[in-house]
Amino acid sequence: MDQAQNDFQVLHELFKAARARLDDNIWDYLIGGTETETTVKRNRLALDSVGFRPRVLRDVSAVDCSVTFLGHKLSLPVALAPIGSLESFDPDAGAAAARGAARAGVVSFHSSVSQPSMEEIGTAADNPKIFQLYVRGDDDWIGDYAKRAIDAGYAAFCITVDTALYSRRERDIAKRFVKPWRREMTGLDYQAALNWDNMKRFKDRHDIPLIVKGIATAEDAATACEVGVDGVYVSNHGGRQLDHGRGALDVLPEVVDAVAGRAFVVVDGGFMRGSDVVKGIALGADLVGLGRLPIAGFAAAGEAGLTRAFELLAAEVHAALGLLGLTSFAELDKTYIHPAPPADRPHVLSAFPLLNIPDCDY
Repeated sequence: MDQAQNDFQVLHELFKAARARLDDNIWDYLIGGTETETTVKRNRLALDSVGFRPRVLRDVSAVDCSVTFLGHKLSLPVALAPIGSLESFDPDAGAAAARGAARAGVVSFHSSVSQPSMEEIGTAADNPKIFQLYVRGDDDWIGDYAKRAIDAGYAAFCITVDTALYSRRERDIAKRFVKPWRREMTGLDYQAALNWDNMKRFKDRHDIPLIVKGIATAEDAATACEVGVDGVYVSNHGGRQLDHGRGALDVLPEVVDAVAGRAFVVVDGGFMRGSDVVKGIALGADLVGLGRLPIAGFAAAGEAGLTRAFELLAAEVHAALGLLGLTSFAELDKTYIHPAPPADRPHVLSAFPLLNIPDCDY
């Protein structure tokens, strides 16, 4: 058993170790949201409001949690979601994150506002990687990134579309903390002016699957399919952008219906446990993105900690599938879930009832 396996045997231990290592500002970046943080809480509430309908007396002696995504076999239908400024959590940043995700056998998204370069990350590990872009220039500027991603062997290209304006993140404002990676941000007007024509031109010009991240309605999901995107990514930015949004899992069914098989569907927002992943796939997602959980592992123990987060998640997924009476995700559908009242008050870390961090405002 390696050190991370010995140190972390349940998921909440990753967050406890991360809190001990991170200063207050970076901890707030990990767990915080915008304004009242209502969207953060609703992400968790949506997941906690779904119960399971297990079937019994089925042979579940061999459970296979693997799936195929974009032609790649994954150990789980999950991805490391794009996180900016990974260097705030571990000095090896995106390269180590890619290696950790590769060891776990999952997809990794890599943010344009994280170090090192996309080329360095592209050669760091052999797992399928997806480059995520915040737009700071015109179509030619976007096209340069697309060409670089293709040349670096990325499996897909993701454009984030829910950041037309930068939100008011009061944890930072109240402490007068300006994130280092925001101090030199330029070109924000391009993100504000981004529109569906840009997405259509991207598809016309570039031979790489395009994912649009930040979809929160059936209407926008349908439009995304009409302009030819390959992936629709349901996300509210982890509750960091628009306050008083709906929980991501609440949004997912209408998006899946609107997409109607014309694109694959990714979802993130509050997913912390193996049971959460199963709920997302049951409601029609092809891939579930996780951000705070693996990055807590990254903050706790670097590359090994990130891998450990996915290993523990895999154990939970395996147990959930088997106890539902299933041997694979191919057998899972929405007949295995049902509305249920939440058992706890939702907050960003309410998925971990045994987590006890003294003097910590979650």
